Amino acid sequence: MPHQEPEAKIFACSQSVHLAEQIAKSYGVELGKVTFSKYSDGEFQPSFEESIRGLRVFLVCSTFPSADNLMELLLMIDAAKRASARHITAVIPYFGWARQDRKDKPRVPIGAKLVAKLLEAAGATRIMTMDLHADQIQGFFEKPVDHLFASTIFLPYVKSLNLENLTIASPDMGGSKRAYAYSKFLESDVVICYKQRKAANVIESMELIGEVTGRNIILVDDMIDTGGTLAKAADLMIEKGALSVRAICTHAILSGEAYEKIENSQLSELIVTDSIPLKKESKKIRVVSCAPLFAEVMQMVQHNNSISGKFLM
Repeated sequence: MPHQEPEAKIFACSQSVHLAEQIAKSYGVELGKVTFSKYSDGEFQPSFEESIRGLRVFLVCSTFPSADNLMELLLMIDAAKRASARHITAVIPYFGWARQDRKDKPRVPIGAKLVAKLLEAAGATRIMTMDLHADQIQGFFEKPVDHLFASTIFLPYVKSLNLENLTIASPDMGGSKRAYAYSKFLESDVVICYKQRKAANVIESMELIGEVTGRNIILVDDMIDTGGTLAKAADLMIEKGALSVRAICTHAILSGEAYEKIENSQLSELIVTDSIPLKKESKKIRVVSCAPLFAEVMQMVQHNNSISGKFLM
């Protein structure tokens, strides 16, 4: 008798419903029904409204703050485990708390490691995520991790712009590997920004390593939070003679005055994915959906096919 894979169903946490709907549509199934009961003190309880016994369950949830998003995912994983799901894949387009991947000073936690352990303890059998802030976070898990790269959806868009004298730039030294990977596929030069911080989200100074005069620049980063780094980098590059500056950032956290900083900067365009829902619209922000990428990889995982072709970086 031929071996048959268990049927797959897709469910979403409350803050990732729109993305999960797009993933389910691309996958070719209806989004599963889950409800959240809430108590007056803020406590909540998820409930699957359909049987998942013996099935492969994909739980879509980006774990950006508040911590309720992470808690929702943990409770849904536990509920799926107790409902006898055969496989439980936590689909986390944006893996929150990833900036705490090491001890950078005494007496601080390694938050990313803690989150990994919580997900495993809850019962996740597989993790699927995109553009981790630090690649080594994959090693925090004892379960399989599918680490996807948004370059597979960004590169076709960049090529469609047909920019002459294209140069890829990294907003900091830590992102140089990502910038070089993009430049390899686009056959372009690379510029690196060297910055010094006073504190988190506060830049003291920034210098350029490389030539930007007469070039169209595309800054590449995994996330944009307050927008200060990208805005300052764009202004500096235009001041140094760049023709235009665009930015590609996978995860649009956009906290504080980020929208205002982007609008008032020299950036021509900010291209992001929908891993995190935008708080408001902006004429400078273009969203490229990651739903088709996740849906395709989820299909591959469901049918035990290789996903190596989805790794361009």
